[in-house]
Amino acid sequence: MKKINTIIKTAKQTILTESNAIANLANLIDVDFEEAVKFILNSKGRVIVTGIGKSANIATKIVATFNSTGTPAIFMHAADAIHGDLGNVQKDDVVICISKSGNTPEIKVLIPLIKNYGNKIVAITGNIESYLGEHADFTLNAFVEKEACPNNLAPTTSTTAQLVLGDALAICLLNSRGFSSKDFAKYHPGGALGKRLYLRVSDLIKNNLVPKVTATDSIAKVIVEISEKRLGVTAVLDTHKIVGIITDGDIRRMLANTTDISEYTAKDIMGTNPKTIDSEAMAIDALNTMENNSITQILVTDHTKNYIGVVHLHDLIKEGIF
Repeated sequence: MKKINTIIKTAKQTILTESNAIANLANLIDVDFEEAVKFILNSKGRVIVTGIGKSANIATKIVATFNSTGTPAIFMHAADAIHGDLGNVQKDDVVICISKSGNTPEIKVLIPLIKNYGNKIVAITGNIESYLGEHADFTLNAFVEKEACPNNLAPTTSTTAQLVLGDALAICLLNSRGFSSKDFAKYHPGGALGKRLYLRVSDLIKNNLVPKVTATDSIAKVIVEISEKRLGVTAVLDTHKIVGIITDGDIRRMLANTTDISEYTAKDIMGTNPKTIDSEAMAIDALNTMENNSITQILVTDHTKNYIGVVHLHDLIKEGIF
């Protein structure tokens, strides 16, 4: 038990150490941050993010965040840059260089080369008085008092601070560009997040059968229709307009009260106020309607309010939206 308590204590202390350091970053944001955002925003090139060691790992994450939020970016390892990869940097690119100390040998070699090309440098460093901090065009202060590592050696708090500043840059650029949820969907078409933003109800129902009966149809026909179309429901129509809905639950409740269904028709057991949704509505709207009304399917109509199908909760689950 004592060992478990020690583990919990260490975990909490790690989180508190890092969270306190991150909170302090807000006090370190200055005009250089603002000017860096404005410069990147107005740049005609890409953002090149570079670093070495654990800072390089953080750089790859920042690049991914930039690319997914509308800021074209690529990663360039600082060590590889001085052995040929510097050719990745084009005329109008902005270089973000990440280094806790700001004084690593690779950084000291790389910075003059980039400046000779005429590219602007944004530094993310824990030491603004370092070589990197003093030679960058914009210096973002990522100072942390100590690492979460008990030996104050393993990059933990410092790399978290670098990541947070990268996120802050990305979000400021996103807001400045007016980057919308539709823009986000363009960059995430294959994931669940993207599907929530672009998938429509019409996309979900195109392969579904279309269960339908009339108000005067027998219960036997209703049962067959629900069974054959395998959506647990059927619409009740007058021509193409919806006048009611019958679910498999309605059938079960009827059979709980009687076994003689010969005199019953669809009209006798149908619900008369079914939930419907337009085929051009977003799939996420269908999910929200289901959740808000504790139902598992919705009748779908076209722009003329004619019935055209059913969207089922399973359709949403299959697409990874639920």
